[in-house]
Amino acid sequence: MMDKEYIELSESNFEELAKLQILYKYEIGEEPPSQNQLKSLAQAIRKKQIHFYGCCCYGELIGCCSVCITFSTFDYNKAGVFEDFFIKPEFRHRGIARELVQFAYRESGARSLNVGCANSDLEMYKSLGFSIVLGNMLAFE
Repeated sequence: MMDKEYIELSESNFEELAKLQILYKYEIGEEPPSQNQLKSLAQAIRKKQIHFYGCCCYGELIGCCSVCITFSTFDYNKAGVFEDFFIKPEFRHRGIARELVQFAYRESGARSLNVGCANSDLEMYKSLGFSIVLGNMLAFE
């Protein structure tokens, strides 16, 4: 049995979170966040514009996800945009992902969570409970 704890992350966990963000970006083939981007992220966490949730095993942060709260006319209630989902490879396939998603959902207070994902991740997110198809998600920059 693994000693694990699910927590909402704060500024006190930011160094560990930044390391996971770098690993996450590397794994998906994107550039790691710059120092300015990490500074901006820390500020957003401080201002509660974004909420990060994590799983710690034996005192080490081994997984994270984020939820940004918004209002959705999907069900006319508080909704969350789910992103930044990453579990260190050596801790995968142990149920941590499912437990982390459920923890983030409960703790965020969102009535629904929405995720935009690559086609290659679609089945994984469906297996984690993201089962309602809402069309396609696009970004405007």
